[in-house]
Amino acid sequence: MKYTQKILLLTVLFLNGCISQFIPNTKEGKEMLIVEGLITDKPGTNMIKLSRSMPLGKRSTANPVSGCNVSISDDLGSRVSFNESEEGTYVAPGFFHGIIGRFYTLHITQFTESNTFNFESYPMELKPVPPIDSVYYEKVIIQESIAGSMPQEGCQVFVNTHDATNQCRFYRWEYTETWKMEIPYPVTNKICYITDKSDIINVKSTSSLEEDRINRYPLNFISNLTDRLSMKYSILVNQYSLNEDEYLYWEKLQNISEQVGGLYDMIPAAIPSNIYCIEDPNEKVLGYFSVSASSSKRTFIKNYFRGLAKMYPDDVCISDTIYGSDPIPFLNSSVWILESSSRPPYSVITSKKGCADCTVRGTTVIPEFWIEGK
Repeated sequence: MKYTQKILLLTVLFLNGCISQFIPNTKEGKEMLIVEGLITDKPGTNMIKLSRSMPLGKRSTANPVSGCNVSISDDLGSRVSFNESEEGTYVAPGFFHGIIGRFYTLHITQFTESNTFNFESYPMELKPVPPIDSVYYEKVIIQESIAGSMPQEGCQVFVNTHDATNQCRFYRWEYTETWKMEIPYPVTNKICYITDKSDIINVKSTSSLEEDRINRYPLNFISNLTDRLSMKYSILVNQYSLNEDEYLYWEKLQNISEQVGGLYDMIPAAIPSNIYCIEDPNEKVLGYFSVSASSSKRTFIKNYFRGLAKMYPDDVCISDTIYGSDPIPFLNSSVWILESSSRPPYSVITSKKGCADCTVRGTTVIPEFWIEGK
């Protein structure tokens, strides 16, 4: 999950453009525990991340909380302990997965030099989620042709889903993008695959509708300022069930993340969490312990989109052209050679490694799910 930076950023109030920074005296002047937790009905995807917010006026960098005891219990009395895989990240055993209809409670024990603090979530029900009906796209005209120039096109990805049983009225989506790219120069590492996870909040409710159906939900817009659409693109969509309280949490956080931060905007501490400190129930905790069933669907996009930006323009990647085969004098480690096999032999030099090696951005290993023909 990529919400740590959002929560940290929104926690810190700042005034850009002012000569001097005003730091108000608020309850957020102290560090607060941030909890990112997601338990699903799928094994191998269940983890809890713990960190501390930074006081006002400090840089909003992640501050992982290590050395805690973390466990999950259910309403039947079963309990599973999590292991710390890396600093601040606690992972469930590989066999563990949530069961639809059960209620789960998160338990955290934090040890400090002077005290031991115990945190606990309210019991959360794992609600069922329907399968995703379809993930599809449509071309979007970003800019029409001007003075004979080529139009610019982007891509809007949509999701359709429905629940015939009307049990899942609140939805959340995450997605993972993977795309194939190519450096337009004769280099060894020329073709790579890049993967990126979504960092925006996508939630939707059907509680006000007669039918539990969502059509044409605009999940992700791909602009022409990236090379995602240049060769082939894949998106894996994960759909999660929510209860109403969690939906309201994500909706409020979504509204904040879409606004420009200001001194009097609502801040994350004003959004109720479902986690509290046993020793001091008034102690603020940021974040949410999520319990969701999940379904997923992948689609590929391989089409021609007009007006895509050049990611490796000649005026950026090529500094000079040296003809012949003699050594280049004064060559240092910051200069990368692009060699061609055409005749006569020549070399192109650039100061940017990414212009000569696609592994700066991705990997040459073809993903297991990749289907080249589609």
